[in-house]
Amino acid sequence: MTNDENGSLDFIREIVERDIKEGKHGGRIHTRFPPEPNGCIHIGHAKAICTDFGIAEEYGGLCNLRFDDTNPVKEDVEFVEAIKEDIRWLGYDWGNRLYFASDYFEQMYLYAEELIRKGVAYVCDLSAEEVRQYRGTLTEPGRNSPYRERSVDENLDLFRRMKAGEFPDGSRTLRARIDMSSPNINMRDPAIYRILRKSHHRTGDEWCIYPMYDYAHCLEDSIEGITHSFCSIEFEDHRPLYDWFLDQLGIFHPQQIEFARLNLTYTVMSKRKLAMIVEKGVVSGWDDPRMPTLSGLRRRGVTPEAVKDFLGRIGLAKRDSTVDMALLEYCIRDDLNRRCMRLMGVLDPLKVTIENYPEDRTETLEFTNNPEDESAGTRSVPFSREIYIERDDFQEEPHRKFKRLVPGGEVRLRYAYYIRCVGLEKDEDGTVTGLVCTYDPATRGGDSPDGRKVSGTIHWVSARHAVNARVILYDRLFSVENPLSVDDFIGTINDDSLEILDGCMLEPAAADMEVGVPVQCERKGYFCKDPGTAGGRTVWNRTVALRDTWKKILRNED
Repeated sequence: MTNDENGSLDFIREIVERDIKEGKHGGRIHTRFPPEPNGCIHIGHAKAICTDFGIAEEYGGLCNLRFDDTNPVKEDVEFVEAIKEDIRWLGYDWGNRLYFASDYFEQMYLYAEELIRKGVAYVCDLSAEEVRQYRGTLTEPGRNSPYRERSVDENLDLFRRMKAGEFPDGSRTLRARIDMSSPNINMRDPAIYRILRKSHHRTGDEWCIYPMYDYAHCLEDSIEGITHSFCSIEFEDHRPLYDWFLDQLGIFHPQQIEFARLNLTYTVMSKRKLAMIVEKGVVSGWDDPRMPTLSGLRRRGVTPEAVKDFLGRIGLAKRDSTVDMALLEYCIRDDLNRRCMRLMGVLDPLKVTIENYPEDRTETLEFTNNPEDESAGTRSVPFSREIYIERDDFQEEPHRKFKRLVPGGEVRLRYAYYIRCVGLEKDEDGTVTGLVCTYDPATRGGDSPDGRKVSGTIHWVSARHAVNARVILYDRLFSVENPLSVDDFIGTINDDSLEILDGCMLEPAAADMEVGVPVQCERKGYFCKDPGTAGGRTVWNRTVALRDTWKKILRNED
């Protein structure tokens, strides 16, 4: 991952290479990816994964997978397994280096007692609201807790009784004694432990006190011998606290380095807000194909190569910025165009009867699987008397620039024949329900021996052999570029983000396609088969359109 086309190193790799050259940590590189198992990870986390695992891989180092499971309220083993699957999908492996913060709960507790004995931690009886009042503001210093001067012996006694479960939840915390007048609010006597009677997904009911993230994270890094602790830019103000804990304890001291988080237009990248969307039923789950989660992207047919290409293009920077969703879509298209098998699919079928084609005849035509990849070969596609075409490929009263099938007009069926429309079938309301056409047998393969031109080329599916499918068209989840710019971000959900089409007709090869493997439906976009079914029909999700067809949703911007 570089910052420009000339291949110059990003600032993190510059630091790593300098540390290796100077022999820091003996030239050792050891990183970690530390997700919280309280939800599925999204493409923003993929940036961190590719940074943590990628840099370790590039420089011959190691990368741990460590779950920061310090808050059992929202954590679940289901998310642990989902995150592991997502990391493997991106192509990374942690070997035998799978760890949990809960592996170190006993050691963290002992470190906390050491801080108390040093006189730099104390038990505080202030309520959460009182702590907020005492903390001060960005422009006003905080005030010392009335419990700040408790003796070491009293603090040790109270802390051990907290661990023993003698006090109610929330009644006491263990806090660091730092500086209530610090301009950095994170340094104003932050909490280290809180009382929380909640069963943990790994330790059960063994603990009723749990360490706070800022305290636990640096200790985990130290215990594991991490050399470079990469994190997103919002932790920059927390770095002094990271360093303070390690310095007070006098233990191994990794280097925390912050980089800009990934922000995308037309979505949110806050796991908490994504959880709200899931809990409110706005989407079907964490793996809904409209979600920016890796499981959602995977279900939609996006490849890990497309994600990595996108992340490589945006690079690593020190300050936050917002990336246009169109760039991600471009990378997805560019990747799928090279790798995907082509398939014919008719999403809004209009039946065509070719009256001069024998009723009992079926022939097979050879189609190129991928014009971008000769090694992909060809496939056989059946052709018969009755076919389906797209309804919008025909107009009874065509506008001037319409170049497809019209009454009396002739078009090319892709890889097949020229057909001419000679009649219409209509219902009692005058709606066209079918077309009657003739074909020219001399044009087999889609070329005319006499060199005559036709108005256009359209795709088709043999009616006798078609696979009946449900197709779901997905669009951007939000209707505004920055959903968090409004008070009610859920109110900006795009009502057109999901469109269900039943009765779609796909060529027979679709029946044998594997779930999740993307294909290009010619002229319609990229699709992949979903794990689910609907009424006995396979379900296909649209990965992305063939081109950027995004239009502003708000009517006053049309």
